[in-house]
Amino acid sequence: MSEPKTKKTRASVNKFLSSISSESQRQDCIELVSIMQELTGEKPSMWGEKIVGFGTYHYRYATGREGDWPAAGFSPGKQSISVYIMPGFSKYNTLMEKLGRYKTGKSCLYIKKLEDVRLPVLKRLIKRGYDDIKKMYPSW
Repeated sequence: MSEPKTKKTRASVNKFLSSISSESQRQDCIELVSIMQELTGEKPSMWGEKIVGFGTYHYRYATGREGDWPAAGFSPGKQSISVYIMPGFSKYNTLMEKLGRYKTGKSCLYIKKLEDVRLPVLKRLIKRGYDDIKKMYPSW
């Protein structure tokens, strides 16, 4: 079984954030670090080259594949910032209706800029997603 490619590293989160070329996206990411650190109680760390993660959970699938992944996190991209809500979105319909402008993938919330969403709703979504994934995959 192959190992996951993306792993926690010792790279500097601040150095990564300072390398973001778009000033507005850099400021949004700095704000997300503050928000996620407050909500999770975890310090930020780099996962791979482009993911800022908070906390960890260990997953194990029926196929035998397993690994570690951040319990909450985000990654700036060219078009948007991906905010990772690891349990997905099916349990959070009420929050999603109130959030604002966004797109989703399986566990990714794509937002172009923080001003496109309602921050109190985003904070509740991040907190619930973090708490729920930690309950689904308790520390081992």
